[in-house]
Amino acid sequence: MTRMEHIPIISDSTIYFKSPEPLPLELGGTLPEVTIAYRTWGKLNAQKSNVILVCHALTGNADADSWWCGMFGEGRAFDETREFIICSNVVGSCYGSTGPLSLNPLTGKHYGPDFPRITIRDMVAAQRLLLQSLGIDKIRLVIGASLGGMQVLEWGAMYPDMAGALMPMGISGRHSAWCIAQSEAQRQAIAADAEWRDGWYDPQVQPRKGLAAARMMAMCSYRCFENYQQRFGREQREDGLFEAESYVRHQGDKLVERFDANTYVTLTKAMDMHDLGRGRESYEVALGALKMPVEILSIDSDVLYPKEEQEELARLIPGSRLLFLDEPYGHDAFLIDTDTVSRMVCEFKDKL
Repeated sequence: MTRMEHIPIISDSTIYFKSPEPLPLELGGTLPEVTIAYRTWGKLNAQKSNVILVCHALTGNADADSWWCGMFGEGRAFDETREFIICSNVVGSCYGSTGPLSLNPLTGKHYGPDFPRITIRDMVAAQRLLLQSLGIDKIRLVIGASLGGMQVLEWGAMYPDMAGALMPMGISGRHSAWCIAQSEAQRQAIAADAEWRDGWYDPQVQPRKGLAAARMMAMCSYRCFENYQQRFGREQREDGLFEAESYVRHQGDKLVERFDANTYVTLTKAMDMHDLGRGRESYEVALGALKMPVEILSIDSDVLYPKEEQEELARLIPGSRLLFLDEPYGHDAFLIDTDTVSRMVCEFKDKL
Protein backbone atom coordinates (compact mmCIF):
# COMPACT_ATOMS: atom_id res chain seq x y z
CA MET A 1 0.00 0.00 0.00
CA THR A 2 1.19 3.52 -0.71
CA ARG A 3 0.20 6.77 0.91
CA MET A 4 -0.63 9.89 -1.03
CA GLU A 5 1.17 13.07 -0.05
CA HIS A 6 -2.07 14.95 0.56
CA ILE A 7 -3.37 12.40 3.06
CA PRO A 8 -2.19 13.04 6.64
CA ILE A 9 0.21 10.63 8.25
CA ILE A 10 -1.64 7.76 9.88
CA SER A 11 -1.28 7.67 13.67
CA ASP A 12 1.90 6.03 14.93
CA SER A 13 -0.35 4.00 17.25
CA THR A 14 -1.96 2.26 14.27
CA ILE A 15 -1.59 -1.52 14.12
CA TYR A 16 -1.86 -3.52 10.91
CA PHE A 17 -3.45 -6.93 10.57
CA LYS A 18 -2.85 -8.84 7.36
CA SER A 19 -5.28 -11.67 6.79
CA PRO A 20 -3.62 -15.00 6.03
CA GLU A 21 -6.44 -15.81 3.63
CA PRO A 22 -8.30 -13.97 0.84
CA LEU A 23 -11.58 -12.21 1.63
CA PRO A 24 -14.57 -13.51 -0.36
CA LEU A 25 -16.83 -10.61 -1.35
CA GLU A 26 -20.60 -10.61 -1.14
CA LEU A 27 -21.13 -9.44 -4.72
CA GLY A 28 -18.61 -11.90 -6.15
CA GLY A 29 -14.86 -12.24 -6.42
CA THR A 30 -12.31 -11.92 -3.65
CA LEU A 31 -9.68 -9.59 -2.31
CA PRO A 32 -6.55 -11.77 -2.59
CA GLU A 33 -4.77 -9.78 0.12
CA VAL A 34 -6.45 -7.89 2.95
CA THR A 35 -4.80 -5.50 5.39
CA ILE A 36 -6.78 -3.86 8.16
CA ALA A 37 -5.50 -0.79 10.01
CA TYR A 38 -6.79 -0.50 13.56
CA ARG A 39 -6.30 1.17 16.92
CA THR A 40 -6.97 -0.05 20.45
CA TRP A 41 -7.34 1.66 23.82
CA GLY A 42 -7.37 0.10 27.28
CA LYS A 43 -6.65 -3.52 28.12
CA LEU A 44 -8.44 -6.74 27.32
CA ASN A 45 -9.50 -8.41 30.57
CA ALA A 46 -8.83 -12.05 31.35
CA GLN A 47 -12.37 -13.06 30.39
CA LYS A 48 -12.17 -11.01 27.16
CA SER A 49 -15.58 -9.61 28.10
CA ASN A 50 -14.88 -5.86 28.02
CA VAL A 51 -14.64 -5.27 24.25
CA ILE A 52 -16.26 -2.25 22.63
CA LEU A 53 -16.11 -2.07 18.84
CA VAL A 54 -16.40 1.45 17.40
CA CYS A 55 -17.41 1.70 13.72
CA HIS A 56 -16.53 4.89 11.83
CA ALA A 57 -18.47 6.92 9.28
CA LEU A 58 -17.79 7.61 5.58
CA THR A 59 -14.59 9.67 5.72
CA GLY A 60 -13.51 8.46 9.17
CA ASN A 61 -10.59 6.29 10.18
CA ALA A 62 -9.34 4.15 13.04
CA ASP A 63 -8.42 7.21 15.12
CA ALA A 64 -11.66 7.34 17.06
CA ASP A 65 -9.93 9.30 19.84
CA SER A 66 -9.49 12.09 17.29
CA TRP A 67 -12.85 12.34 15.50
CA TRP A 68 -14.92 11.23 18.55
CA CYS A 69 -12.62 12.51 21.26
CA GLY A 70 -15.44 13.65 23.55
CA MET A 71 -16.47 10.02 24.03
CA PHE A 72 -13.17 8.99 25.62
CA GLY A 73 -12.25 9.33 29.27
CA GLU A 74 -12.79 7.82 32.69
CA GLY A 75 -16.51 7.54 33.35
CA ARG A 76 -17.37 8.35 29.75
CA ALA A 77 -18.64 6.15 26.89
CA PHE A 78 -15.20 4.74 26.10
CA ASP A 79 -13.39 4.27 29.38
CA GLU A 80 -9.84 3.02 28.88
CA THR A 81 -9.53 2.19 32.57
CA ARG A 82 -12.27 -0.41 32.30
CA GLU A 83 -12.74 -1.33 28.64
CA PHE A 84 -10.86 -2.57 25.60
CA ILE A 85 -11.89 -0.31 22.73
CA ILE A 86 -11.21 -1.20 19.09
CA CYS A 87 -11.74 0.87 15.97
CA SER A 88 -10.62 -0.38 12.57
CA ASN A 89 -10.45 1.44 9.26
CA VAL A 90 -12.99 -0.21 6.95
CA VAL A 91 -11.96 -2.22 3.93
CA GLY A 92 -12.29 0.09 0.91
CA SER A 93 -10.99 3.16 2.74
CA CYS A 94 -7.71 5.05 2.37
CA TYR A 95 -6.38 5.15 5.93
CA GLY A 96 -4.30 2.02 5.97
CA SER A 97 -6.79 -0.73 5.13
CA THR A 98 -6.96 -2.35 1.72
CA GLY A 99 -8.75 -0.04 -0.71
CA PRO A 100 -8.47 1.64 -4.13
CA LEU A 101 -5.07 3.15 -3.24
CA SER A 102 -3.62 -0.26 -2.42
CA LEU A 103 -1.52 -2.28 -4.81
CA ASN A 104 -3.36 -5.08 -6.58
CA PRO A 105 -1.07 -8.10 -6.04
CA LEU A 106 -2.29 -9.57 -9.34
CA THR A 107 -1.16 -6.57 -11.40
CA GLY A 108 1.41 -4.80 -9.24
CA LYS A 109 -0.47 -1.52 -9.82
CA HIS A 110 -2.91 0.46 -7.73
CA TYR A 111 -6.45 -0.87 -7.84
CA GLY A 112 -7.91 2.56 -8.62
CA PRO A 113 -11.35 2.16 -10.21
CA ASP A 114 -10.70 -1.59 -10.59
CA PHE A 115 -11.18 -2.04 -6.86
CA PRO A 116 -14.04 -4.55 -6.59
CA ARG A 117 -17.54 -3.61 -5.46
CA ILE A 118 -17.79 -4.08 -1.72
CA THR A 119 -20.67 -3.95 0.74
CA ILE A 120 -21.17 -3.24 4.42
CA ARG A 121 -21.18 -6.99 4.96
CA ASP A 122 -17.69 -7.24 3.49
CA MET A 123 -16.51 -4.57 5.93
CA VAL A 124 -17.98 -6.49 8.85
CA ALA A 125 -16.56 -9.81 7.64
CA ALA A 126 -13.10 -8.21 7.56
CA GLN A 127 -13.57 -6.83 11.07
CA ARG A 128 -14.49 -10.32 12.25
CA LEU A 129 -11.23 -11.68 10.84
CA LEU A 130 -9.39 -9.01 12.82
CA LEU A 131 -11.18 -9.83 16.07
CA GLN A 132 -10.61 -13.55 15.58
CA SER A 133 -6.89 -12.87 15.17
CA LEU A 134 -7.00 -11.18 18.59
CA GLY A 135 -8.74 -14.17 20.15
CA ILE A 136 -11.96 -12.21 20.68
CA ASP A 137 -15.22 -14.09 20.19
CA LYS A 138 -17.56 -11.76 22.09
CA ILE A 139 -18.15 -8.01 21.79
CA ARG A 140 -19.85 -6.32 24.69
CA LEU A 141 -21.07 -3.40 22.55
CA VAL A 142 -20.90 -2.53 18.84
CA ILE A 143 -21.45 1.19 18.31
CA GLY A 144 -21.34 3.63 15.42
CA ALA A 145 -23.21 6.27 13.43
CA SER A 146 -24.02 6.78 9.76
CA LEU A 147 -21.87 4.29 7.78
CA GLY A 148 -20.78 3.10 11.21
CA GLY A 149 -24.40 2.45 12.15
CA MET A 150 -24.82 0.30 9.05
CA GLN A 151 -21.94 -1.84 10.25
CA VAL A 152 -23.48 -2.07 13.71
CA LEU A 153 -26.74 -3.47 12.32
CA GLU A 154 -24.91 -5.95 10.07
CA TRP A 155 -22.86 -7.14 13.02
CA GLY A 156 -26.12 -8.08 14.71
CA ALA A 157 -27.44 -9.82 11.60
CA MET A 158 -24.26 -11.61 10.55
CA TYR A 159 -22.68 -12.57 13.85
CA PRO A 160 -25.37 -12.52 16.56
CA ASP A 161 -23.35 -14.84 18.78
CA MET A 162 -20.50 -12.33 18.87
CA ALA A 163 -22.39 -9.04 19.07
CA GLY A 164 -23.56 -8.73 22.67
CA ALA A 165 -25.37 -5.40 22.22
CA LEU A 166 -25.88 -2.84 19.45
CA MET A 167 -26.09 0.95 19.44
CA PRO A 168 -26.65 2.28 15.90
CA MET A 169 -26.97 6.04 15.55
CA GLY A 170 -28.46 8.24 12.83
CA ILE A 171 -29.08 5.43 10.38
CA SER A 172 -31.69 3.29 8.67
CA GLY A 173 -31.96 -0.43 8.02
CA ARG A 174 -31.70 0.14 4.27
CA HIS A 175 -30.49 3.11 2.24
CA SER A 176 -33.37 5.21 1.00
CA ALA A 177 -33.88 6.55 -2.51
CA TRP A 178 -33.23 9.99 -0.99
CA CYS A 179 -29.76 8.94 0.21
CA ILE A 180 -28.94 7.03 -2.98
CA ALA A 181 -29.77 10.11 -5.06
CA GLN A 182 -27.51 12.27 -2.89
CA SER A 183 -24.67 9.75 -3.19
CA GLU A 184 -24.99 9.63 -6.97
CA ALA A 185 -25.06 13.42 -7.29
CA GLN A 186 -21.81 13.56 -5.31
CA ARG A 187 -20.22 10.84 -7.44
CA GLN A 188 -21.22 12.69 -10.60
CA ALA A 189 -19.59 15.85 -9.25
CA ILE A 190 -16.35 13.87 -8.98
CA ALA A 191 -16.80 12.38 -12.47
CA ALA A 192 -17.38 15.85 -13.97
CA ASP A 193 -13.86 16.93 -12.98
CA ALA A 194 -11.50 16.76 -15.96
CA GLU A 195 -8.84 15.24 -13.70
CA TRP A 196 -11.08 12.25 -12.92
CA ARG A 197 -9.96 10.33 -16.03
CA ASP A 198 -12.47 7.54 -15.35
CA GLY A 199 -10.76 6.96 -12.03
CA TRP A 200 -7.29 6.46 -13.51
CA TYR A 201 -5.91 9.76 -12.22
CA ASP A 202 -2.41 10.14 -10.88
CA PRO A 203 -2.76 9.69 -7.09
CA GLN A 204 -0.82 12.94 -6.67
CA VAL A 205 -3.14 14.86 -9.04
CA GLN A 206 -6.56 13.64 -8.05
CA PRO A 207 -9.82 15.41 -9.10
CA ARG A 208 -9.67 18.04 -6.38
CA LYS A 209 -12.51 20.23 -7.62
CA GLY A 210 -14.89 17.31 -8.06
CA LEU A 211 -14.10 15.76 -4.68
CA ALA A 212 -14.40 19.15 -2.97
CA ALA A 213 -17.78 19.72 -4.64
CA ALA A 214 -18.97 16.29 -3.50
CA ARG A 215 -18.00 17.16 0.08
CA MET A 216 -19.76 20.53 -0.14
CA MET A 217 -22.93 18.80 -1.27
CA ALA A 218 -22.63 16.31 1.56
CA MET A 219 -22.15 19.06 4.15
CA CYS A 220 -25.54 20.47 3.16
CA SER A 221 -27.11 17.18 4.29
CA TYR A 222 -24.90 16.64 7.35
CA ARG A 223 -26.27 19.82 8.92
CA CYS A 224 -29.74 21.36 8.65
CA PHE A 225 -31.65 24.55 7.81
CA GLU A 226 -31.70 25.81 11.40
CA ASN A 227 -27.98 25.20 11.90
CA TYR A 228 -26.98 27.12 8.78
CA GLN A 229 -29.38 29.95 9.62
CA GLN A 230 -28.07 30.29 13.17
CA ARG A 231 -24.39 30.04 12.25
CA PHE A 232 -24.29 32.02 9.03
CA GLY A 233 -27.57 33.71 8.16
CA ARG A 234 -26.88 36.09 5.29
CA GLU A 235 -23.59 37.33 6.71
CA GLN A 236 -20.90 38.21 4.18
CA ARG A 237 -17.15 38.54 4.46
CA GLU A 238 -15.23 41.62 3.35
CA ASP A 239 -14.54 40.00 -0.01
CA GLY A 240 -18.28 39.60 -0.62
CA LEU A 241 -18.36 35.85 -0.12
CA PHE A 242 -21.27 34.67 2.00
CA GLU A 243 -20.18 33.00 5.24
CA ALA A 244 -22.18 29.91 4.24
CA GLU A 245 -20.25 29.76 0.95
CA SER A 246 -16.96 30.13 2.77
CA TYR A 247 -17.86 27.34 5.17
CA VAL A 248 -18.70 24.69 2.56
CA ARG A 249 -15.68 25.66 0.44
CA HIS A 250 -13.46 25.23 3.48
CA GLN A 251 -14.97 21.81 4.22
CA GLY A 252 -14.41 20.74 0.60
CA ASP A 253 -10.78 21.85 0.64
CA LYS A 254 -10.16 20.06 3.95
CA LEU A 255 -11.45 16.74 2.62
CA VAL A 256 -9.35 16.94 -0.55
CA GLU A 257 -6.24 17.18 1.64
CA ARG A 258 -7.04 13.97 3.52
CA PHE A 259 -9.13 11.73 1.29
CA ASP A 260 -9.20 9.99 -2.09
CA ALA A 261 -11.79 10.27 -4.86
CA ASN A 262 -11.91 6.57 -5.81
CA THR A 263 -12.33 5.77 -2.12
CA TYR A 264 -15.26 8.19 -1.91
CA VAL A 265 -16.93 6.48 -4.85
CA THR A 266 -16.26 2.99 -3.46
CA LEU A 267 -17.65 3.72 0.00
CA THR A 268 -20.73 5.65 -1.13
CA LYS A 269 -21.65 2.77 -3.44
CA ALA A 270 -21.27 0.36 -0.52
CA MET A 271 -23.59 2.57 1.53
CA ASP A 272 -26.17 2.55 -1.26
CA MET A 273 -26.18 -1.26 -1.12
CA HIS A 274 -27.04 -1.20 2.59
CA ASP A 275 -30.18 -3.30 3.09
CA LEU A 276 -30.60 -5.68 6.03
CA GLY A 277 -33.14 -7.66 3.99
CA ARG A 278 -30.98 -8.33 0.91
CA GLY A 279 -30.53 -12.06 0.40
CA ARG A 280 -32.42 -12.82 3.60
CA GLU A 281 -36.01 -13.95 4.06
CA SER A 282 -37.23 -10.36 4.27
CA TYR A 283 -36.30 -6.98 5.70
CA GLU A 284 -38.76 -7.39 8.55
CA VAL A 285 -37.54 -10.90 9.40
CA ALA A 286 -33.90 -9.77 9.39
CA LEU A 287 -34.59 -6.99 11.88
CA GLY A 288 -36.89 -9.17 13.93
CA ALA A 289 -34.06 -11.68 14.35
CA LEU A 290 -31.95 -9.19 16.34
CA LYS A 291 -32.46 -10.55 19.85
CA MET A 292 -29.56 -8.82 21.63
CA PRO A 293 -30.09 -5.53 23.52
CA VAL A 294 -30.41 -2.68 21.01
CA GLU A 295 -30.62 1.04 21.62
CA ILE A 296 -31.15 3.30 18.60
CA LEU A 297 -30.15 6.95 18.64
CA SER A 298 -32.20 9.28 16.45
CA ILE A 299 -31.30 12.90 15.75
CA ASP A 300 -34.39 15.08 15.50
CA SER A 301 -32.84 17.52 13.02
CA ASP A 302 -31.30 14.86 10.75
CA VAL A 303 -32.39 15.51 7.15
CA LEU A 304 -30.28 12.67 5.71
CA TYR A 305 -31.63 9.85 7.87
CA PRO A 306 -34.88 11.28 9.29
CA LYS A 307 -36.28 10.05 12.58
CA GLU A 308 -39.00 8.05 10.80
CA GLU A 309 -36.28 5.61 9.74
CA GLN A 310 -35.08 5.06 13.30
CA GLU A 311 -38.69 4.74 14.46
CA GLU A 312 -39.09 1.97 11.88
CA LEU A 313 -36.02 0.20 13.28
CA ALA A 314 -37.44 0.43 16.78
CA ARG A 315 -40.77 -1.05 15.66
CA LEU A 316 -39.12 -3.99 13.89
CA ILE A 317 -36.31 -4.84 16.34
CA PRO A 318 -37.90 -6.65 19.29
CA GLY A 319 -37.26 -5.11 22.70
CA SER A 320 -35.23 -2.24 21.28
CA ARG A 321 -35.26 1.24 22.77
CA LEU A 322 -35.32 4.51 20.81
CA LEU A 323 -33.49 7.58 22.09
CA PHE A 324 -33.70 11.07 20.64
CA LEU A 325 -30.98 13.68 20.42
CA ASP A 326 -32.85 16.97 20.21
CA GLU A 327 -30.16 19.28 18.87
CA PRO A 328 -30.18 21.76 15.96
CA TYR A 329 -27.03 20.35 14.38
CA GLY A 330 -28.44 17.89 11.86
CA HIS A 331 -26.92 14.50 11.09
CA ASP A 332 -23.54 15.46 12.58
CA ALA A 333 -25.02 16.01 16.05
CA PHE A 334 -23.51 12.70 17.23
CA LEU A 335 -20.06 14.25 16.67
CA ILE A 336 -20.94 17.59 18.28
CA ASP A 337 -22.99 16.93 21.41
CA THR A 338 -20.70 14.24 22.77
CA ASP A 339 -21.59 14.96 26.38
CA THR A 340 -25.18 13.85 25.80
CA VAL A 341 -24.23 10.96 23.53
CA SER A 342 -21.63 9.72 26.02
CA ARG A 343 -24.17 9.81 28.84
CA MET A 344 -26.65 7.81 26.76
CA VAL A 345 -24.00 5.19 25.97
CA CYS A 346 -23.00 4.91 29.64
CA GLU A 347 -26.62 4.42 30.70
CA PHE A 348 -26.99 1.67 28.08
CA LYS A 349 -23.80 -0.06 29.20
CA ASP A 350 -24.97 0.00 32.80
CA LYS A 351 -27.94 -2.17 31.80
CA LEU A 352 -25.90 -4.78 29.94
